[in-house]
Amino acid sequence: MEKLNLSSPWNTFVHELEALFGEDDDIQVIYDDEEKIVKLYVNNSRKADALTQLLPVEKKFGNVALKISVIPANVQNEDRLSLLAKAFEGNPVVADIQTVDTLIGTFNFVIFKKEVVQFFNDQLDDINGNKSTLYQEIAKDVFEDMIDVHFCTESEAMDDIDM
Repeated sequence: MEKLNLSSPWNTFVHELEALFGEDDDIQVIYDDEEKIVKLYVNNSRKADALTQLLPVEKKFGNVALKISVIPANVQNEDRLSLLAKAFEGNPVVADIQTVDTLIGTFNFVIFKKEVVQFFNDQLDDINGNKSTLYQEIAKDVFEDMIDVHFCTESEAMDDIDM
């Protein structure tokens, strides 16, 4: 019988970072499993500043602590929507970033491309061991506690919406 290997939750988190930023030419994600550190090398200082403020420096998974480092890491204080706009500038997985004023208030949205994201994750319920998800779900996991910004997926009907 083959030995069954399961992806750890910190490896899943690294895969999520790779899915969100792997197609961005300005960002290179490097993971050291032995040291439990993921480094985001960012060639754009605005993106690096934004990611430094948005991502935690450490994420706990039980007794394992994954360190997250953004290089270069220059810190500024800006609202999170502006930081997200900088972090995703030129990234092909983002369709749009919008602020919408409604009768009940103002809402901020990061709108991702409408496509399924897959990466190997030792999923027992998938014949290939892949995790299938949407960018919006990855963003919700990666950028915790974003009550002032909502992550969603584009749809064909978005051009017809009048808020």
